[in-house]
Amino acid sequence: MIGLKPTKGVLLVAEPSIIGDVSFNRSVVLLAEHNENGSVGFILNKPLEYCLRDFIPEIDSELKVYNGGPVEQDNLYFIHRVPELIPNSIEISNGIYWGGDFNTILGMLQNDELKEDQIQFFLGYSGWSSEQLEDELEVNSWVITKNEAKNDIIGGCCENFWKEKMLEFGGDYVLWSNAPENPNLN
Repeated sequence: MIGLKPTKGVLLVAEPSIIGDVSFNRSVVLLAEHNENGSVGFILNKPLEYCLRDFIPEIDSELKVYNGGPVEQDNLYFIHRVPELIPNSIEISNGIYWGGDFNTILGMLQNDELKEDQIQFFLGYSGWSSEQLEDELEVNSWVITKNEAKNDIIGGCCENFWKEKMLEFGGDYVLWSNAPENPNLN
């Protein structure tokens, strides 16, 4: 984990030091793009109290929608693991794809052909301008780690994912894994 650089497909795990940050407190972000122009990612472990049908009424789908991040929260985004079914998908890494033909997805959802372990929807995304993510890494806002789960991460992250990562990291992180989400309430 030490020495990893921000690249497509890695996970950004929020450092305990950003507890209290409204957007990223206890977040695990899949980095979907990183280049000289900036970075884009999706928070994997923040399910909303909505399902897809709440945003697209003509689709009778119970698929959860996650808070992808604070940018463009009026738009739906998605990652998936079925590029053979969804044209125009872009591979992030490890068999995880971003985007694709939305009309194809709508048809597949209407026919109940997509499952929770194949696609994950997000309201908004996490975005960083050029050098912004590097600046946040410099002040220890994030720990970069490999995505060992590869495309099994889709639909497989629970709200405890951040805590699981803290326990994996060991050392002082173990103490933070059991800290209350809002330390002021302790």
